[in-house]
Amino acid sequence: MERVPFYRQNIFLAVTACFLWATAFAGIKIGLQYTTPLQFAGMRFMISGLVILPFCKNIRKDLHLLKQNSGRVLQISLFQTVLLYIFFYEGVARTPAATSAIVVGAGPLFVALLAHFFTTSDRLTLRKIISLVFGFSGIILLAIAKDISADNRTMVLTGILMLVIGNICGSFGNILVSKNKTGISPVFLNAIQIFTGGLVIFILSLFIEGFEFSVKPPAYYISLSWLSIMSATAFSFWFIVLNRPGVKVSEINVWKFIVPVFGAILSWMLIEGEKPQWHTITGMLLIAISILVIFGRIKNGGRP
Repeated sequence: MERVPFYRQNIFLAVTACFLWATAFAGIKIGLQYTTPLQFAGMRFMISGLVILPFCKNIRKDLHLLKQNSGRVLQISLFQTVLLYIFFYEGVARTPAATSAIVVGAGPLFVALLAHFFTTSDRLTLRKIISLVFGFSGIILLAIAKDISADNRTMVLTGILMLVIGNICGSFGNILVSKNKTGISPVFLNAIQIFTGGLVIFILSLFIEGFEFSVKPPAYYISLSWLSIMSATAFSFWFIVLNRPGVKVSEINVWKFIVPVFGAILSWMLIEGEKPQWHTITGMLLIAISILVIFGRIKNGGRP
């Protein structure tokens, strides 16, 4: 059997995607200083979709399959981009970047929970239930942290709730992608769903936030460019892995714990006023324990 190069293996692609996603929290916080959440998200994902298209092969074949499966693609776009990132951006806008990274890092727990109900080969076990208790304890700790001032407690709690809802939407989107039997290539599927989702978010922003064009500082364009390219690359890698035979959506999502760890560290380094606090560290450790419990014995010699 021919050995698969390391750069095409599931773990390499998944970990690379997670490293890239970890940079998003600081980048979004920087960009949101100069624009509104939904407008920023819509612009980012429309650009991401356009960036991916030149790398798609057999576009004519994929377009034919797209016409036959437009409903499924729109469903994926609704959960994987529109709902996920509406709640994500609104949540990040209301919470410290490090806290956002940690809450979003609980995503694998939501995937494990939803996979039980929507797949036949990925059921809840006692190990998974115990891990869910630890993981949600970490989220609750972040939500009730005493050093969140009374003035912004409601805003932060609202932000955490939005991030949790976004987690649920994104988890369901992951399941839809893993069950994709349309024949559309993962890269093209990602390009179409992410552009469509970005367009919908941008149109919604015009009604919810209004539109005001102005020349912005270089930091805005740098963050927008990086986030767009990062999303195009990370989601393409992730879709490729989710579409591979034998991949369990709950197990491959274990690697997403890299996101809150590095997301929090980058936020502490790059965002003025953010620093490690006892509740962020403890919440991170609880979520880490939960994921170690749930995925402590991954089959196939540690390969998801």
